[in-house]
Amino acid sequence: MPRISAASVEEHREQVQRRVFEAFAALMAEQSFDAITMAKLAATAGIGRTAIYHHFADKEAVVVAFASHETSRYIDGLRSALTGVDDPVDRLGIYIRHQLEAGQQFHMGLGTQLYGALSTDTMRAIREHVVAVEDVLREILADGVAAGRFVIEDEASTMSLIHACLGPRHLPPAAIERFVLRALGSAP
Repeated sequence: MPRISAASVEEHREQVQRRVFEAFAALMAEQSFDAITMAKLAATAGIGRTAIYHHFADKEAVVVAFASHETSRYIDGLRSALTGVDDPVDRLGIYIRHQLEAGQQFHMGLGTQLYGALSTDTMRAIREHVVAVEDVLREILADGVAAGRFVIEDEASTMSLIHACLGPRHLPPAAIERFVLRALGSAP
């Protein structure tokens, strides 16, 4: 029977999961997904080579759990920042700033490194997490249109263009925010 290193089995599982996620992020920063093995993940996380399989079936299961964890943390922070803010323009500004800051705090930008390396089912599972983030933006935009604050002809295109504007991390966040708001017909 494996030893647990926490007060409860649940707490032990959370600790192991967190260590595996940290190991995964560190390894992805150094090498390709294909080069990462479950044995490398276990060694980097400081757990037994076979013990990792008690928590994850394979490295694709690690990716899906990692995406779920990162998305939950991101959305919790975003929803918290949006609490009590009613004006859609202010809410969009918060969304933009949060998204730009999130690139420094979260590992959600791994998608481009993983395209082609993951199965269709895993990509579909990860896409569900992206949709959860998009739902927040969709809600903000719908509220802005209903309040007459935004002009949007095509929601899907607008959302893609907003996210494209959030890609360049070298531009000042205030400039990106002003650009997006002007594009939606709302002067900052």
